[in-house]
Amino acid sequence: MKMAASCVCRAVLSQTLNRFRSVGRDLIRISALHRTHLDHSRESVTGKRSACWVKISRHESGRNFQNSQRGGGGVLWAAVAFSLFSNSDEDQRDEAQRKEDEMILLLKKAKLSLIRGQLQAASSLLHQAVALAHQTHNNQAIIYTYSLMANLAYVQGHLDQAEKLFKAAMSFMLSGGTPQDDNAVIEMSLKLATIYAEQNKTELAEHGFRFCMESLEAKLDKQKDVPAEEHTEEQEALRKETRLLLGLCLDSRARYRASTRHLNQAGQDYLNALNICRQEQGETHPQTLVLMSDLATILDLQGRHDDALVLVQQAMDLSRSAGHPDQHVLLGNLAGILLHKGQLDDSVRFYQEALSLARQAGDQEAVDRIQEGLKEVKKRREEEAAEE
Repeated sequence: MKMAASCVCRAVLSQTLNRFRSVGRDLIRISALHRTHLDHSRESVTGKRSACWVKISRHESGRNFQNSQRGGGGVLWAAVAFSLFSNSDEDQRDEAQRKEDEMILLLKKAKLSLIRGQLQAASSLLHQAVALAHQTHNNQAIIYTYSLMANLAYVQGHLDQAEKLFKAAMSFMLSGGTPQDDNAVIEMSLKLATIYAEQNKTELAEHGFRFCMESLEAKLDKQKDVPAEEHTEEQEALRKETRLLLGLCLDSRARYRASTRHLNQAGQDYLNALNICRQEQGETHPQTLVLMSDLATILDLQGRHDDALVLVQQAMDLSRSAGHPDQHVLLGNLAGILLHKGQLDDSVRFYQEALSLARQAGDQEAVDRIQEGLKEVKKRREEEAAEE
């Protein structure tokens, strides 16, 4: 049971690690729900079931009846009683199977609704699924569905509801024997810290980030003590997963620190996250490029425009060669830095290129931000003309 729960926790954790990315000050990002795995097999949600039924054939019943005529009635009644209990048990199993199948169907429908952007429909379907999970006392399914509901509530901006759902999921995980330093528990703790940061609950946010960082660093220190020749594939996968989660924590804390204008600390967190991403995912990985752009944004805010420009141009060159899916985001950052440097013509050129790509990608929020940047360029030009 504990192993099955751990598998579900891993599925929940993979929702974050597969999208190890940044949400920088001026950037639009992919929502957490893009990585929800709603189409798990039945075994991954509920665990394997055995079906061992005992049935009494008509021939056997007749023989038992003959035996009862010769004083063997006890055998008949035992068989009849067993048959009745077996049928009852089978009915219960059939009902449990029906509810399980219905729950899986609801999760699949919820996934389809999310893909279509029908968030209210997805929320309704997930509520129905979690009700079935409670009816069947399926803690693994409860944890899994609560985590999806929490992510959805967060995306919808319902922070109080998201907080309660994450706490509920964590409660079921911990009561089921999941260790407090399990990566899935830490990942949910990180989401709670992010929620507290958005709610301006400074003490809770800082405590949450500190717990996540210290727990992950302690795990990585323990893993270093294991001789290289004793490392298994599973241990290596866990090491990489833990480092990526540490990178995500650094990324999240950097955003929080930037929002509170602690730019030096934010820059250090971004740099550490960038180093982890480079080492684990490679120089041209989309997340590496996003982190380079985010770090450039911090440098720009610190007035280090030349350093910021070098870094974001490097990210742009790599993104073009690698076919980065969010080039318009990087171009927008590049245009903003050029604006701050006073290179207005170059800024407009890159803003327009970013605008075209953002429209092609259907990224309306990025479109809005780029248009704001173009308005700022226009304002700067008018100010310069007035001074002349």
